[in-house]
Amino acid sequence: MKNLVLLLMLFTANLIAQENYTVSGIIKEASNGETAFGASVFFEGTNIGAMSNEYGFFSITAPKGNYNLIVSYVGFTDLKKEIVLDKNQKIDFEIIESSTQLDEVIITAKDSERVNLRKPQMSVSKLNIKTVKQIPVVLGEVDVIKSIQLLPGVTNNGEASSGFNVRGGAVDQNLVLLDEAIIYNTSHLLGFFSVFNADAIKDVKLYKGGIPARFGGRVSSVLDVRQKDGNSKDFKLTGGIGAISSRLAAEGPLFNDRGSFLVAGRGSYAHLFMKLAEEDDSAKFYDLNLKTNYKINDNNKLYLSGYFGRDTFNFDGAFKSSYGNLSGNLRWNHIFNDRLFSNLSLIYSKYDYDLTLDAFEFDWVSSINNYNVKYDVNYYASDSFKFDFGTNAIYYDFDPGAIDPTTDTSPINPLQLDKKKAFETGLYVNAEHKITDNLTAQYGLRLSGFTRLGGQALANYENDLPVAYNEALGIYEAGNEIGETDYESGDEIKSFSNLEPRVSLAYQLNESSSVKAGYSRTAQYIHLLSNTQSVTPLDVWTPSGKFIKPQLSDQFAVGYFKNFKDKTYSLEAEVYYKTVDNRIDYIDGSNLIGQNNIETEILNGETRGYGLEVLFRKSKGDLTGWLGYTYSKSEQRTLGGKAGGPGINNGNWYKSAHDRTHDVSLTLNYQLNDSWKFGSNLVFQTGRPVTYPNGEYNYEGVSIASYSDRNADRLPAYHRLDLSATYTPKSSATKRWKSEWVFGIYNVYNQKNAAAISFGQNRETGANEATRTSIFGIIPSVTYNFKF
Repeated sequence: MKNLVLLLMLFTANLIAQENYTVSGIIKEASNGETAFGASVFFEGTNIGAMSNEYGFFSITAPKGNYNLIVSYVGFTDLKKEIVLDKNQKIDFEIIESSTQLDEVIITAKDSERVNLRKPQMSVSKLNIKTVKQIPVVLGEVDVIKSIQLLPGVTNNGEASSGFNVRGGAVDQNLVLLDEAIIYNTSHLLGFFSVFNADAIKDVKLYKGGIPARFGGRVSSVLDVRQKDGNSKDFKLTGGIGAISSRLAAEGPLFNDRGSFLVAGRGSYAHLFMKLAEEDDSAKFYDLNLKTNYKINDNNKLYLSGYFGRDTFNFDGAFKSSYGNLSGNLRWNHIFNDRLFSNLSLIYSKYDYDLTLDAFEFDWVSSINNYNVKYDVNYYASDSFKFDFGTNAIYYDFDPGAIDPTTDTSPINPLQLDKKKAFETGLYVNAEHKITDNLTAQYGLRLSGFTRLGGQALANYENDLPVAYNEALGIYEAGNEIGETDYESGDEIKSFSNLEPRVSLAYQLNESSSVKAGYSRTAQYIHLLSNTQSVTPLDVWTPSGKFIKPQLSDQFAVGYFKNFKDKTYSLEAEVYYKTVDNRIDYIDGSNLIGQNNIETEILNGETRGYGLEVLFRKSKGDLTGWLGYTYSKSEQRTLGGKAGGPGINNGNWYKSAHDRTHDVSLTLNYQLNDSWKFGSNLVFQTGRPVTYPNGEYNYEGVSIASYSDRNADRLPAYHRLDLSATYTPKSSATKRWKSEWVFGIYNVYNQKNAAAISFGQNRETGANEATRTSIFGIIPSVTYNFKF
């Protein structure tokens, strides 16, 4: 790695000798010192430009001459500076927020449309946190996850769920990062809220396809969430008081203005109202975001960030549960020279849950830990060529569960499921290459590896089949266990490696439109074991290994992008097709809880999906917003393979649990005046696939249902309308205390959307009947926000 850096530096010196000079620096917000991620920097009247990286760093190389340098960032006033480019220069910029664009809707990384139309990156959505805060949500709690569900190609798992599905993919196929740390469960209160505190978040970026080579480990999407660095100019307090939760954030300068800090906390208090109502049930959550940074010198900076969140439940003393995420990240930014930037990260992530069932007198504790080392380098070789490379290594420690009796009379025996360990590596290179004035390519390659490590005994099965088809009964069942192999700690049980090419092209048709195309292959080595459709605390992660293969995905996409009327309006349209091999499927009647040999409950299948996504948006003026539409299909097929038999659903393709044929969302924001602004959401989705009974038979007087093919039916279509109004009292410019009232109505017309439909027999009449379960009707909310 060191030799490669030296070679790049020599190449840099060679370019300089060719009368090319470089302007580099850091872009920050003038009001608080936050670095600007995705700001456009370009020389006026030319096609020479770049975008700032995650830490605000930019580098532009151009021939010797006089230029007007423009810094453009949506929501901020364009900055122009005259540059005499006769030597390498380091210039930092501070951009000023534009009062006329504070509430502009920003949903894609198009901070300069002119430059971005040339960028080959596609299938990417960016949400500005100000936009997120304007979107009406249930119980008035600002929610990042529910906000991205309003974008084309992104759906939810059901009412009030924090899980999300991208282009028909499953929840575990999304890589969710908070300051580079993996978040395994994104929900609070079983999905009512997400783990992301909007007061601590700077920006959100969702990659639905064309995932850059620096990311690996998931086959559907990457949600990259970045925390604020903390105000380096002044001490600030921000907070809010809502219906069932409140929050408070403090930030300010540190180390004699060489750094800053951020501390943000949230907590719910619905359980207090339940106690006042003499209810024995309780449910609560809290979380804490921490971040600080220290500037060693102009070329070195350290960041330390962390997150801790916890949920606890107690239902009438019979059921107790607790789960949460913990993460930490130490980062070192280093600038080698005006074209070479690097970041080294040491990351820790943990997810655990604790379940107590008093009725059965046992306690169940499970967790997953990972330790991650990342090193990334950005090399700005010239205006036409940018080169990135890096590596990372993750050590996983899986504890699928320890069951302990809670009383001496408990019928449950202590049980420790086998702990599992694994090691994942990645090495990548990526280039962005301007081939002509109109044609730009981005191409890269990731080499990923995964090793399942020993430390336990694994069962051996007859004919090496953990699942076998019983022809007499017509069912799949556990294979015949014939012994076991004992693996010592550090032994290699199974290793995998995959080459993951990524390539995309952008061709600019004219100044206002372009077409793009891309292909990406991704690999996923860890899997979420769950036969429910959304994230729950009881879900168990497991590594690939002797019987479980890594998932491999191939995705193709083509898109058309156009701006109208001086970039006031824009249209984005994409079509995609993707496949996933080795997707886990569950045999009928599978039992996942407390299962040590999980391979006896699953088969390896495949999925395919295709769709059309259209996004029309208005980004300027008092009325802003977007209309998104998705037509998509997502199917799964699982053949019997070596296990024999027809497979799941007779080996036929069937709708995956995440298939939504039509998905429409209309999001609008209207600024009436300085005091009032309004927001609305209108959402429509095709109902989620389900399996209904299609008949019954009687056995010894008991009615037993028979079922249709898997996911052959659907829940009724889902739709709702949400409204919000924000009132900002007038205050003098010198008054530090500023506040606003947010009034919201979730599900205005009280639509009883079906979360589930269950079937049973009426005990009084004996007739079969269907019961429709709905979670939310109309919900009004009031939130008071303040900053000081």
